[in-house]
Amino acid sequence: MPNLGALDVYELSSRGPLVAHLVRHARSLVLSEYFDGVAAGSRHRGVHCEDVQALSFADASFDLITHTEVLEHVPDDARAFAELYRVLRPGGLMLFTVPYWPGWPQTLERARLTSDGGIEHLQPPAYHDDLLRGQGRVLAWRDYGADLPDRLTAAGFNAEVLLPSPHIPWQLGRCVLLAKRPKAPA
Repeated sequence: MPNLGALDVYELSSRGPLVAHLVRHARSLVLSEYFDGVAAGSRHRGVHCEDVQALSFADASFDLITHTEVLEHVPDDARAFAELYRVLRPGGLMLFTVPYWPGWPQTLERARLTSDGGIEHLQPPAYHDDLLRGQGRVLAWRDYGADLPDRLTAAGFNAEVLLPSPHIPWQLGRCVLLAKRPKAPA
């Protein structure tokens, strides 16, 4: 892992232990949250707002992007992956976690947007807790399966899954995903 003190970092959250670490060590750090109905790039309750499906940042703005348990809450993850790729510098790295079940051959799509902007539930709805919104307030659109690296590759990333130690009790160890934007051709 490169020296954080030399990196411009984007974290898709404004709270938590990872944020505290990044604040202390990154050269520069942008934190954000998503709020319904708030324009990307604006501030709401003192927090920078972004929609990961349509980020307000310039191309190639960051060396490192981090997020934990975010992308399962995004209606169109393919758009999100494309946007994250766009704002990551060539050679940059994205480190993240999501609910990931490598034993499932495919991602389980739990819900989708309808043509009129509504939500169609394909599975019983699942709602996760959120530090800003409270318990059981954020819809999970999907649970990722073994095809997640392929989804990242489709957006242009080189992807790798780091599996937790088998000695960590169930659900306490998370898979960490690394998605690297290839360096520009010489």
